[in-house]
Amino acid sequence: MYAFARRALFTLDPERAHDVTLGALARSTVLARRLYGDKVAHVPVDLMGLQLPNPIGLAAGLDKDGRCIDGLAALGFGFVEVGTVTPEPQPGNARPRLFRLPEQRALINRMGFNNDGVAALVERAKHRRSTTALGINIGKNAITPPEQAVADYLAGLKAVYAIADYVTINISSPNTKGLRDMQGRESLDELLGALREERDRLAEAESRYVPLAVKIAPDLTEGQLDAIADRLLQHGIDGVIATNTTIAREGVDLRWTREAGGLSGVPVRRRSTQVIAALYARLGSRLPIIGVGGIQSARDATDKLEAGATALQMYTGLIYQGPRLIADCAKAAQHVYAGQRARELKRVVTRDRERVAAVR
Repeated sequence: MYAFARRALFTLDPERAHDVTLGALARSTVLARRLYGDKVAHVPVDLMGLQLPNPIGLAAGLDKDGRCIDGLAALGFGFVEVGTVTPEPQPGNARPRLFRLPEQRALINRMGFNNDGVAALVERAKHRRSTTALGINIGKNAITPPEQAVADYLAGLKAVYAIADYVTINISSPNTKGLRDMQGRESLDELLGALREERDRLAEAESRYVPLAVKIAPDLTEGQLDAIADRLLQHGIDGVIATNTTIAREGVDLRWTREAGGLSGVPVRRRSTQVIAALYARLGSRLPIIGVGGIQSARDATDKLEAGATALQMYTGLIYQGPRLIADCAKAAQHVYAGQRARELKRVVTRDRERVAAVR
């Protein structure tokens, strides 16, 4: 069914097709659940203290304004992330700003955080019926100068705290000037320190703890990853999402190399998995990693989980492969978790045998 729908949708302008798809899904929640959601395996996982029915989530960007939370949840996602949302509404960058690369199963976007503002998203989210965990991705307005960026993130956190199950701090989109600079040491210290302090105040006032995650870029050096990992732990952040889109153009046709924006899909798959592995080497089990970037098959999901991800997100893969990808990836996660439990049991048995042998 999706293959037929995709052929029709791909005849439309990408942004128009996006709007048509979300509109149709919002009106077809029951059908979406019957066709796809009911076929997703139950693979429970603890993510940042949230008990999820499966570790496959929707990445931010698909539903920036929270218009289709129930419809997306009905597809079988274990968690849904909406946004990026900014304190004030903004139109984003000029069109065209979204491009398909079918040969590479990829997208280039330079949307620029186009959204209706945080107040509109909060109002829509209040009326959702789904109990699926909801993440809200927050960013700064394009006109906000760098020295006032922290205030924008604090405003976003305050606005969404009461309705979010977790909040993602987006400092890695390439489409807002200067945003990625906030991944630097001093800027990140200031931002995370302020957000952690405000979250703790809100948690006490609301009697409700909301985890914070940070979404990072794939285009980071080893030194930058070292610094980010240290600061995530230092400031008590609850999770890290790896990765956002890339500004690199490896693996794409020459005609796309000069098109500005973030590249997603298959070309970013390998690099995002490398970043996950690098983060896991630094963080171990102290901080969960949500892996995203180029997941378009069960094998891709397995690779990221085995690299160290606790959970996964998808966006571009959903467009090229359809909602069946969710069930495929959940099943892959089930196999990976079973293998991890078997290996852990083997280690425990081996350790116990060695202890017994030592006593003898």
